[in-house]
Amino acid sequence: MLFRAFLYLFFALAFSVVLISLAFAGTKQLQNVIVTDPLSGYAIGGYDPVSYFTNSEPVQGLPEYEYIWFGVPWIFSNEANRDIFALSPEIYSPIFGGHGSMGLARGYLSDGNPNVYEVLAGRLFLFYSISNRDAFMLAQRSSYIKAQRNWEFFTANASNPPK
Repeated sequence: MLFRAFLYLFFALAFSVVLISLAFAGTKQLQNVIVTDPLSGYAIGGYDPVSYFTNSEPVQGLPEYEYIWFGVPWIFSNEANRDIFALSPEIYSPIFGGHGSMGLARGYLSDGNPNVYEVLAGRLFLFYSISNRDAFMLAQRSSYIKAQRNWEFFTANASNPPK
């Protein structure tokens, strides 16, 4: 009986240490400041970030119009959009590196879905899901403030995170 209690305590403690170290590593060394497609490596799933501002729907980029920013390839539907982005990438790139805005407001990182978005106050916001976007839109100001605070926490030790 005593051995079983000791074994339970040992595994519980070991599990807690693993969870704490994973959480600490995830925040202290944020690996992916900018969300990229796991297959292509492109930012925002290969969509042209400028097209969110100029078209009614985002447009897929083409590899021949690539631009590297923060060590991540971004692709564009045409040369003009690439050149505009290169002049001011912080304007056209999604806020919070493309992480889900409502997830950040709730205190966790999730990849934003490039097809679930809003352009608010001249910035591109991505969301994990439609329900996350709807929740964010119900309380935009407070959600943004919470997301910004959490983004600063998550990126505190990342080098030069995008704003």
